[in-house]
This record gives sequence, structure tokens and C-alpha cells, in this order.
Amino acid sequence: MTLSGDKKKKPAILLLADGTIYHGTAAGKKGTTTGEICFNTGMTGYQEVFTDPSYFGQILVTTNAHIGNYGTKNSDTESGDIKIAGLVCKNFTIPFSRQMADESIQDNFERENLVGICDVDTRAIVRHIRNKGAMNCIISSSILDVDELKKELDKVPSMEGLELASKVSTKESYFLGNESAPIKIAVLDFGIKQNILRCFLKRNCYVKVFPAKTPFAEISAWNPDGYFLSNGPGDPSSMGYAVATVKELLTTNKPLFGICLGHQLLALAVDIPTYKMHNGHRGINHPVKNLNTGKCEITSQNHGFGVSPEAINARKEDIAITHINLNDDTIEGIKIKSKKAFSVQYHPEASPGPHDSRYLFDNFMEMIAEDKGIEIERVIGVSTE
Repeated sequence: MTLSGDKKKKPAILLLADGTIYHGTAAGKKGTTTGEICFNTGMTGYQEVFTDPSYFGQILVTTNAHIGNYGTKNSDTESGDIKIAGLVCKNFTIPFSRQMADESIQDNFERENLVGICDVDTRAIVRHIRNKGAMNCIISSSILDVDELKKELDKVPSMEGLELASKVSTKESYFLGNESAPIKIAVLDFGIKQNILRCFLKRNCYVKVFPAKTPFAEISAWNPDGYFLSNGPGDPSSMGYAVATVKELLTTNKPLFGICLGHQLLALAVDIPTYKMHNGHRGINHPVKNLNTGKCEITSQNHGFGVSPEAINARKEDIAITHINLNDDTIEGIKIKSKKAFSVQYHPEASPGPHDSRYLFDNFMEMIAEDKGIEIERVIGVSTE
């Protein structure tokens, strides 16, 4: 770890739920943190990842060897603050090269009370998680007694069955865009990334963002032209309130688009179950095949749950699989044949990251334009990307 000024290295411990222990150096704020450990294979964009609400409650292992080398910038965030529960990395670099950065990663972590550990073999940790699966863990630079850490770790609930979306959702509805725009989108915020909203604004939409637990009657009273189900953290099967709302949204037969958690909620709303994945998909380099075009897209992903392929294959008459993951054949997109509803498991809005899948926002706009009987040029006006 690169240190500056009078800062001194402080020991830290990473303890996994299966008893595996890693010794390293404290990074960020000194203290203790717990959560489900997961790894991200992205080589860039650590700040966008740290502030993604979908990571709420998780301790992140970065496979990229260097974290902090370009500092942090206030505008490079996907939400109002850091959402990861803790960080595990190889090299934690405090001096930064980017002149436009606002502060170092150390200052950023201390200001936002984020505990981390560095100077550990992240390759070994990732191999362990890949083989053993996601599990809870604890990082501490203030408690170095392993027995005491085990007692604290035993108190941490499993991510399976945990409802977290309402904890990161907006507390009040708010508007974005031009009120006179030709298309109105009702967004259900389960932990939405800011770049999703930017993608709608680039397409000349007027957006109203609703809290996660907003009743259907309140959403529909705004009379939107389309509905969007956002990404977010936690177990989708624990979100009965959201599943019930999506069922009601589908009865309107207005265009509906879901991303990540929104994809899983759409599946649950049509009685397709979800399941906890062995170690999830997280990174900006996952290959996905569009079954309609035959083309491969390089995608950004962040999810620990998936939708059941067996259940969907038994419902081929009314649910179409539109995208699959080329690494493991998991479901990456579906379309409800009897409705104007579709969703994807990955993140087409990714920034930084690949833009291969931004067309999905255009497809949503075209679906709304057709539903309203207006020309698509009137909707988006100009090229969007």
C-alpha cells in the first residue's frame, strides 16, 4: 500500500464465514464492517462500483490490482454516497494521478466511514469465493482477536431472504427532465443508478421517480406512458410488495422495462421463481448473446440472484428468453409475449463500461412511441449516444 504523510500501516483481518482468515493492512477508516463477500472483475470505474446501490450490504473484492490510483471525483458517482459495506483489494494507492480528482481514496473512505483491507492476495480470495460460493465475512482493523471476530460474524444475516431495496430507495418522489417532453416515464426506485436516469433524459423523457413501496394507485394516477423497474440490492423473493405492484402495472398493458433487480421482479410477477447464485456476476466484461439478433454484447453486470431457466422453459408459450450469458448459459433477458414488457439482467446504462446494450433504451422508446401512435423522431428528437 502506498502511504503518505504521517500515516502508518495498521494491521487488519478478513475473516470468512467458513473460517478462512486473511491478514493484511487497514485501508480507509479504521474499524469493523460485515457483509456478504463478492468479487468484481472490472478493470476501471471503481468509484462508480462503490456507489452503486446494488452493492448495499456487500463487501467487495476487486480483481484489479490497483485501487485509488486516479483518486475520486464527486461527479463520478451512481448515488449520493458509497454503498459497499467494505473493500478488499491488493494495492490501495493514496496518491492519485488525475488532476481533476477531488480527493484521494483514503480521504473519501474516511469521510464516508468505509472500512477496508489491502495487502492481501486477492487472487487467492477470488478463487476461494469462486469455488466455495458467496458467504458472509468481517473486516476489522480495531478487533484483531479472531474468536471475537467469529462472534461478531455469527450475528450477520444471510443475504438470502434479505430485503434491502427499501433501505436505499428515495424517500420522496421527484421529477427530472422537461415537463413538456412527449414521453412520461414512471420509475420505481429500488436502488437506481444515476446513469439510468441520464439515459432517459438523453432520450427526451420526463421522469418521475417513485419510492420502492409506492402503491400502484399513486403511480398510475400520474398517467405515465411507460414504467421502469430499477436495479437494487437484496433478495427479490423477499419483496412481495414490489411483486404485487408489478403485477398491477402489467394489467395496464403499457410498456414496461426492467433492469437487474427489475428483471427479477418482472419474472416473479409472472410466477417465475428466482434463486441465489453460487457467486454471482459482477464486472464490465461479461459476454451476453442477443437471441433475436444473434449478436454478442460485452456487458456490465452486478447480481447475486438469477431467474429460473427451468421455469421459463416450461412457459415458452408466453415468455420468451431474449438474452443468455455465454459464460454459463444463465438467463440475461426475457420478454412477456402477451404484454409490452421486457427486461434484462445486466446493465445497459453502464458507465464507465461497454455501451453495446444502450439500444435497449431505444427499444423501450420505440415501444412507447408505437403505443402512443407517434413518430419515434418526435420522441427522442436527435441521436441519443
